[in-house]
Amino acid sequence: MRGTALAAALGVVTVLGIQGVANGIDSSDDGEISPYSAGAREKGPVEGELHKLALKPKGKGEAVLSQQGTEPFGLLGVSWADPEADVKGKIEARTRDADSGDWSKWIVLEQAESGLDGKRPGLRGSTEPVWVGPSDGAEVRVAGATELPAGMVLNLVDPGAGVAKAKKGNLSLGPAAFGLPAVDPAPTTPGPESTAPRPDVVSRVQWGADESLNNEGPAYLPGAKIKALFVHHTAATAPYECSESAAIVRGLHVYHVQGNGWRDLGYNFLVDKCGTVFEGRQGGVDQPVQGAHTYGWNAESTSVSVLGDYTKAGASAAALDSISKVAAYKLGQYDGDINGTTTLTAGATQTNFTGKSFTTGQTYEFKTLSGHRDGYNTQCPGNSLYPQLDALRKTGPAAQLKIASVNGAPVTPGAGHPSGAALTVDWTTSTVSGQLSRFEVLVDGEPVAVTDASTRKATAVVTDGSHEVRVRATAQNGKVSTSLAVKVDAEVKGAKFVPLAPKRLMDTRAGLGVRQGPVGSGEVVTLPVAAATGGTPTAVVLNVTATNPTQPSFVSVYPSGTTRSSASNLNFTPGKTIPNLVVVPVVDGKVSFFNNQGTVDLIADITGYFSDGDAGAMHANFGPKRLMDTRAGLGVRQGPVTGGGVVTLPVAGVDGVPATGVKAVVLNVTATNPTQPSFVSVYPSGTTRSSASNLNFTPGQTIPNLVVVPVVDGKVSFFNNQGTVDLIADITGYFSDGDAGAMHANFGPKRLMDTRAGLGVRQGPVTGGGVVTLPVAGVGGIPATGVKAVVLNVTATNPTGASFVSVFPSGTTRTSASNLNFTAGLTIPNLVVVPVVDGKVSFYNNSGSVDLIADITGYFS
Repeated sequence: MRGTALAAALGVVTVLGIQGVANGIDSSDDGEISPYSAGAREKGPVEGELHKLALKPKGKGEAVLSQQGTEPFGLLGVSWADPEADVKGKIEARTRDADSGDWSKWIVLEQAESGLDGKRPGLRGSTEPVWVGPSDGAEVRVAGATELPAGMVLNLVDPGAGVAKAKKGNLSLGPAAFGLPAVDPAPTTPGPESTAPRPDVVSRVQWGADESLNNEGPAYLPGAKIKALFVHHTAATAPYECSESAAIVRGLHVYHVQGNGWRDLGYNFLVDKCGTVFEGRQGGVDQPVQGAHTYGWNAESTSVSVLGDYTKAGASAAALDSISKVAAYKLGQYDGDINGTTTLTAGATQTNFTGKSFTTGQTYEFKTLSGHRDGYNTQCPGNSLYPQLDALRKTGPAAQLKIASVNGAPVTPGAGHPSGAALTVDWTTSTVSGQLSRFEVLVDGEPVAVTDASTRKATAVVTDGSHEVRVRATAQNGKVSTSLAVKVDAEVKGAKFVPLAPKRLMDTRAGLGVRQGPVGSGEVVTLPVAAATGGTPTAVVLNVTATNPTQPSFVSVYPSGTTRSSASNLNFTPGKTIPNLVVVPVVDGKVSFFNNQGTVDLIADITGYFSDGDAGAMHANFGPKRLMDTRAGLGVRQGPVTGGGVVTLPVAGVDGVPATGVKAVVLNVTATNPTQPSFVSVYPSGTTRSSASNLNFTPGQTIPNLVVVPVVDGKVSFFNNQGTVDLIADITGYFSDGDAGAMHANFGPKRLMDTRAGLGVRQGPVTGGGVVTLPVAGVGGIPATGVKAVVLNVTATNPTGASFVSVFPSGTTRTSASNLNFTAGLTIPNLVVVPVVDGKVSFYNNSGSVDLIADITGYFS
């Protein structure tokens, strides 16, 4: 801990690096290894031994320990009875290698600061400990002192793990050797939550701490708050293998307690050159433990010491990364910034390495990540490691990340914050945007909004109930931090459906609703929709058609004013016209349309909306059940629908559908065997057909689309524009004006399933005749109970042949109804409203293989 202060005062130039060759140990040796190497088989405490050999005074300020054989040891230091005594001379030692028998060069031992662990009974003055590796002989000389303190002894520490030699092939040498389950000596109250993740730490149990040495219990910071972290190096350390690191830590533990008379190991954390982090002083990794490491500043700080001497060479990238992780975690517990500053109160009057003076009781500004020399007159953490701290300060995740306001109201710690369906979160961080990659708003642990590095605000849609909201930041270096949770109590009424006669609201070809012209690559157009509903809808039902695309692409439809998710609504390729029904939440009265690449024209026809007012209809699950098939004459006369022709399908009072009170039906309509490019419009029988279309197709294409169509006189009509086409209609539900039924809740859009990535279900295409089943109830924020049906946008991609997919309630028998029809190479989406029976939904593929994607946009409960 102490560097060259004493030597400098005496005019002695001390080269700390000389200890690195104390025994000439080479970690690349392919023969026998250190008896202090860790094996994965080691468990529990490892009892170390401290042997004391008295130094013989020679008068004239000199003392010696004659060259002699000793008990095996790996670490040494000299101590004396009076902790206040200052040795005015040079203390040197050399050791005999236990394997080769060679004697090392003389090692200069630096005097340690005796007051680091306070004034204590049995406290001794001492030098800093020196790790020399496996040794069995020692010699000491003290010269140049006017008067030597009484009771000078050489402390030799055997850190345990046995003394017998072992071959490299018999032991585990890497950090994994410490991968045993951590067991705390005693239960503790969890420490403060940190914005940075807790790093992997080798616990005291794992490195074999002999807790019988610690009979006083842990000590904690008086203010219970860590304001800074001081970086150290152990300095006098011979080259070591990382498998020896636990033994070095044990040696330091024994020396600090039995040699110095301290309550415990001084450092809070230790890091070896391989990046393994060790728990130091006892009391809990997550606690504000008071260590003995930086004289005058221990009451408000924590510490990390790197095993090794970093005077002539810097620390490894692995060690630096571990320091960064420990610093970010510990400072993140107390709203600190690894790249920030703090104010500390001096506990002693002294000067630091650069000559800056401190006075007891006065406050001084420090960098939150400081070197030992910043607070004390020492070279520590070494002339090469200290300059590395500047870059190290910029390696943490986003610091001081916190939610500042919810829906414009400042956050009050511990309080619940009210919200409606639209949740707007503002946040702050002290880390500059240039070091960051993105932010995510998390609701109950699930991301609901993603923003770029410069954004500090996002709006998302939440469901009714109490939620835990956080913000997660990802830095350019990949490190992640997460704000502390804020409780949000959302009051969101269930919504009823209000059907509307189909009406065109947007057509980019004509400039209807939005500016005229195709939507470009990465471009967004925003459509006002509230006026079309005559009120404040919670969601609108739009039939969206993509036409004239120039490249393969997708379109996402999402609430204006919120962050677009990864969910898509339409997927298409050049030359295709693709429609799809969309149920999209409304936050600020508008809806946005994003095109991924190329250009495309977009058309949107409104067919209804959801409202939390008294007006509207309740949803009832029904089916899926086939009501119409022109190929077989089911429901209507047999034969294709001709150009300009209309067929009308009775729905009220048919096959279990109520005869009265039905306001709209939910039909999956499929067009097949078309002879010409055309479109089909589905509209209420007895009304005038508008220009809105529901299906667009070309010869040879089979295409489905979900339709929510009002029911006026108990029937629904289907119009074909040109050529001939066969039409199929499967009912999946209806809306009625009775009290029975389910209310709609906005949710998402959010991706629940992707067989390409193994999201939600097992990874890999669904084969012919195969079924995959997706849990939906209680998943990702969806209620665990009370869900009657889910609204899913299902996309089929990478099909190997012509096939169809049926989506049906898990736990029921699949009917003949289909939801998606496709041919090889086609990517096609379709909205599905599917009942939920046992909390899951099943997907059946008829033939070939196909990947399936499902994005939820809402549910009925």
